[in-house]
Amino acid sequence: VQLQASGGGLVQAGGSLKLSCAASGRSFISYAMAWFRQAPGKERAFVSAISWGGGSTSYADSVKGRFTISRDNDKKTVALQMNSLKPEDTATYYCAAVRTRANVGIIPRNIMDDWGQGTQVTVSS
Repeated sequence: VQLQASGGGLVQAGGSLKLSCAASGRSFISYAMAWFRQAPGKERAFVSAISWGGGSTSYADSVKGRFTISRDNDKKTVALQMNSLKPEDTATYYCAAVRTRANVGIIPRNIMDDWGQGTQVTVSS
């Protein structure tokens, strides 16, 4: 699938942003979807994932309780609602897809099949 992420921006600490990822292709429901992020000088890291049907989700410890992932298979979109943002959440956020119908856990970035172009999130203190 082809992925297009959007929704990034500049927000103050404690604020909220909602990222969206639009997918094109006929097999969206065959894919688990995930968000990763990469801060300057750091490796791209797992943030959250959701299974093909939405029944299984996973989160990095650093975002649990603050971020919520969701998907709409009819619209072929996946969203990441980010609340209580912290300066350490500043990064480029990428959506990604992996062809699987298994439940999701922490997904290694090297198994993802497709990537979006990234959207910048900057949280000021």
